[in-house]
Amino acid sequence: METINSEIFTLTYGSIVRQLITDLEDLEEVNKQLDTMGYNIGIRLIDEFLAKSKTTKCVDFRDTADKIARIGFRMFLSASASVSSWNADNTACNLVLEDNPLVDFVELPENCTSLKFCNVLCGVIRGALEMVNIRVECTIAKDTLKGDDATELHLKLLSHGAESYPFKDDD
Repeated sequence: METINSEIFTLTYGSIVRQLITDLEDLEEVNKQLDTMGYNIGIRLIDEFLAKSKTTKCVDFRDTADKIARIGFRMFLSASASVSSWNADNTACNLVLEDNPLVDFVELPENCTSLKFCNVLCGVIRGALEMVNIRVECTIAKDTLKGDDATELHLKLLSHGAESYPFKDDD
């Protein structure tokens, strides 16, 4: 798989966020735009993930979250992640990124405390999972740019659709 230098990727992403702040002038709109950008990336990224990861079908939401953390983040961000804080129903958890490459070289100014700089990750996860009939809510639970020790994304399962095939089998 082709890769680019992580520093170039990080700086390019930072430039995109900076331009959105300049153009939109409203941090809530920037947060929405980052989520939308991520969603659009996710609906395309899932094909590459499924083709190149050689992973088996997920058996449940717990397995899905584990594969996102162990395989997905390493494959696309060269970052390791873990899954923690499962609820009793196994329908909500946190994905913990100890080393988030998106925040390298980034310091949020005081007037940008409501900016969700890594909201693109939430959109990517949401978009990718929707393409395999899993609806989730993804939010940033902790952010290293705001003083936390790691970046944590909270995942909550909303629904899991049955697989459907676009073609009928000929009898």
